[in-house]
Amino acid sequence: MSRVAVLGLGTMGAPIAGHLAAAGHSVQAWNRGTHRSAPAGTTQHTSLTDALTGADAVVLSVSDTPDVEALLLGTPGQPGAIDLLKSGATIIDTSTIAPRATREMGELLAKKGILMVDAPVSGGSEGAQKGTLTVFLGGTPEAVSAALPYIETFAKTITHLGPLGSGQVGKAVNQIVISGTYLSLAEGILVGQKAGLDPQTLVTALSGGSARSWALENRWERMANDTYPLGFKVALHRKDLGIAIGLADELNVPVPTAMLVAHLEDELINTGHAEEDISALARRLRDIANEIDPA
Repeated sequence: MSRVAVLGLGTMGAPIAGHLAAAGHSVQAWNRGTHRSAPAGTTQHTSLTDALTGADAVVLSVSDTPDVEALLLGTPGQPGAIDLLKSGATIIDTSTIAPRATREMGELLAKKGILMVDAPVSGGSEGAQKGTLTVFLGGTPEAVSAALPYIETFAKTITHLGPLGSGQVGKAVNQIVISGTYLSLAEGILVGQKAGLDPQTLVTALSGGSARSWALENRWERMANDTYPLGFKVALHRKDLGIAIGLADELNVPVPTAMLVAHLEDELINTGHAEEDISALARRLRDIANEIDPA
């Protein structure tokens, strides 16, 4: 088994570290803050250098492009993976970041003989806990071959989409699609409730037809009850949508639904709901409806 550094112990990173440890790997975990603990079976380091030194593979699960750049390329006074890893090591970035930045970092790492794949994930906190995540994979055949044994410990559906950066493009498309799914689901649930239908009975009917989706099956109740416990944060999805909208703009593709969802999420963030699950889009629609018709 290998020594694996897991950088980032959030909603996705901590379960991933646990699955890697359960598969027999020696997991060296690190988190930027001290408020998160590593799962059982792993070793938590306070020093990034200690976590990275001697690692055969590195799995990143952090928030945004600058975070990945700092960990891989280093910052003033703090070496990064490019300085600490041996030639032949493999980097697996499960974060959702800009495709162009991914490609640029990969080129720099390749000069040191370090392999990299972009492997952004989908499936929510539930998928992370169960080890059934979906992975959008980008990288050379050599890098993908090296990364797969690690990815298979925490993912169920793994699709190699092309060269490095392709995984991030696939994830951007995913975020565009689910933004529309969540928004239309919120619209439908609220219309049904306003018309006097029982939400659960309505969802049973919808689930038997073409409206069936993961969001319908797993998030309708939150929307109907107007409660949105942590799942996938509004703030993180808004960050992802920014990447997706930027990519669409580069390609001259209009994405009006994604832009509307981004606007609604901005309003949620500005009113203190950044930490709620993205099904909180229903909250914003409910608020707008109440503004139109307070009764």
